[in-house]
Amino acid sequence: MLYISGARLVGDEQVRIASTKMDGIGPKKAIRVRYRLGIGGNIKIKELTKYQIDQIEQMIGQDHVVHWELKRGERADIERLISISCYRGIRHQDGSPLRGQRTHTNARTCRKLIRK
Repeated sequence: MLYISGARLVGDEQVRIASTKMDGIGPKKAIRVRYRLGIGGNIKIKELTKYQIDQIEQMIGQDHVVHWELKRGERADIERLISISCYRGIRHQDGSPLRGQRTHTNARTCRKLIRK
């Protein structure tokens, strides 16, 4: 078991697949990071050396917004919407669907939270 950027990576998975478990890293970014570091295609997480793991952490930390930084940015965007009292901000505050979804018969979870 290995932790990189706050994500728990399973040792039996390939590097490109396990890298996508990190918030903010998708399949294309995972392949790009692996290619830039010269890591082989079928190598697994448990076969990486300590040096390679440190390189992965360093590259992801420099070039990509991941984990807590990404979540903090999302939260800041939502807070900004709420502070300017736009439609989406009000819907966030109420816990209602934001993107025009039907609420008369659907969105039960949202309505359940409002009723209590």
